[in-house]
Amino acid sequence: MVSLSCMLLAACTGNRTEPESTAGEDLPSVTWAIDNLESIGGYPVTVVGDPKVIGTPKGRAVEFDGIDDGLFIDTHPLEGAETVTLEVVFRPDSGGPPEQRFFHLQVDGVDDRFLVETRIDGDQWWLDTYMASGKTDQTLIDPSKKHPVDQWYTAVLVFDGSEVRHYVNGKLEFSAPISYYTPPGPGKTSVGVRINKVYWFKGAVREARFTRGVRQPGQFLEP
Repeated sequence: MVSLSCMLLAACTGNRTEPESTAGEDLPSVTWAIDNLESIGGYPVTVVGDPKVIGTPKGRAVEFDGIDDGLFIDTHPLEGAETVTLEVVFRPDSGGPPEQRFFHLQVDGVDDRFLVETRIDGDQWWLDTYMASGKTDQTLIDPSKKHPVDQWYTAVLVFDGSEVRHYVNGKLEFSAPISYYTPPGPGKTSVGVRINKVYWFKGAVREARFTRGVRQPGQFLEP
């Protein structure tokens, strides 16, 4: 098992730690390459279905069939974070289910979670994100913000301590206030499906980054 201190302060296998600065504040970050089926972020991966490792112009990624493919990692990479930037580089493919949960951070034993989802309508998709903490929760979704499928994107969920917002390729698409928040406890992560194995994702995921702080659009991962 990889310790929390390893996640934050050292370079673990498959894990890139990046202290960066914005507005004079250091932002400790962990980057996961989603590029294999054995180990992500230094943690063993539990595989369900038959996801495939594929090549892309920017490196390897994992492709999911939208039926029964998923990855499960036994850690919550934002455990204890008071403010959050969650970035995921992904490609939503055509022909997937209308509702897909492709990146899920879940706290053990409670309903607290971060979810990054897609909604599909023909050859277009839009972003749906969700945050739950204690007695409050918030869904961010705007079906008018549509994008073509079969292309690479970066979805970003930011919580700054009082407001949650999400972006696609650096453009703000939705924001809302949050009245209550408790930093996440220990938990788990799923990629390609929700933790409880529903709402499977058809497409590919290449990279994710978890920052204990607030990044600005110019600092997000490139798709």
